[in-house]
Amino acid sequence: MTGHQGRWAGVSAGWEWDDSLFRGAAACYRRGRLPYAPGLADVLAGVLKLDGHGRLIDVGCGPGTLALGLAHLFSEVVGVDADSGMIAEATRDAAGRGIAGKARWVLARAEELPAGLGAFGVATFGQSFHWMDRDLVAATMRDMLRPGGALVHIADVKTETANLDGLPHPPAPHAAIEELVRRYLGPVRRAGRSVLPHGTPGDEAAVLTRAGFTGPDRHVVPGGQPLERTSDDVVAWVFSMSYAAPHLFGVRAEAFEADVRRLLKEASPSGWFSERQPSTEVFVWRNGPAEM
Repeated sequence: MTGHQGRWAGVSAGWEWDDSLFRGAAACYRRGRLPYAPGLADVLAGVLKLDGHGRLIDVGCGPGTLALGLAHLFSEVVGVDADSGMIAEATRDAAGRGIAGKARWVLARAEELPAGLGAFGVATFGQSFHWMDRDLVAATMRDMLRPGGALVHIADVKTETANLDGLPHPPAPHAAIEELVRRYLGPVRRAGRSVLPHGTPGDEAAVLTRAGFTGPDRHVVPGGQPLERTSDDVVAWVFSMSYAAPHLFGVRAEAFEADVRRLLKEASPSGWFSERQPSTEVFVWRNGPAEM
């Protein structure tokens, strides 16, 4: 999920999106980010009664992770993202999977929709809504969804604590890496060419209710499965984050990566790390009471 342009108080007063928010991160995204919990597609198929027909729009699609994982449930999927690197990655992955004919990728900000894309039965936001002018985008989605269509907000469950007991490798030293980022980039979170001193907003429920959506119905796809990660995977994770996008380090990027790798070597001389798959939280909002 990546960023979208505009100035609004909802993210941070004085912060303005720019096209460097995720610059250079696309190549790291698929390897670095943890996947959604297994079973997400099955849960959505059951909840939304998906049968291989209809159209999906994935807003802030990043490299197509979510849209491509759900493509078999629709006749067409459309991914929209403001970052050209993300769109290029999604295009390549769709071709590699042999589904380029049913996947369309649009380089645009969410605020630029509807962009002549037509009507959809389902709109998904995979950890992307917080970067947008949310009231504007929610109102636009209400117009783009068919009556009874669904807006689906998908994210990792933030409240669970992973039990790492019994795993074969140590966890990645996330806290130490984040402290290293602060040493290089300063104590205030970076976001594109500016900073986000107060982080990104929550309470999307209020936004979507204002826009006229009903709901939500909440579903949790359970995680907890053990995952093995290499040092290269963890480095990719670091560079996939907006607050540590490669361009932010400038001429110090190689030095920063070397310092990250030193931390990883100290934490696990073998170069292997263990994590647990996060659970995935799904909120389904309806565009009116009619059935899809």
